[in-house]
Amino acid sequence: MCSDVRFPGGASDPTTPQPDPPAPNDGCSATYTLAGQWAGGFQADVKVTAAPTAIRGWTVKLRFPDGQTVGQSWYTSITSDGTTTTARNVDYNGTLAAGAGTTLGIQGNWLGTNGPPTLSCAATR
Repeated sequence: MCSDVRFPGGASDPTTPQPDPPAPNDGCSATYTLAGQWAGGFQADVKVTAAPTAIRGWTVKLRFPDGQTVGQSWYTSITSDGTTTTARNVDYNGTLAAGAGTTLGIQGNWLGTNGPPTLSCAATR
């Protein structure tokens, strides 16, 4: 009976579940901050940051969990499809140096619960 099992290169037991790798960054990241909320409405800021290299444009998808919809925005161009809103840079805020960021604003509606959206960011280089 062997009690000291070793795997090539010091790897762990292949039958042990491994954590999922982090989601790919695709050249930018986005964060959501609820700036204000009132009965049936909200305002939020979304910060887009370029990393690790400079980018020429960005697109952020916001997937709302509770049926929220976005009706207005500033510093971005938006399209909405149900509870998913796509925000794209405008002419003056698409080019970002590595590590630099820009903030856009949205205003929307909610009923019942106003949970934060899931964000994804894609950059154009």
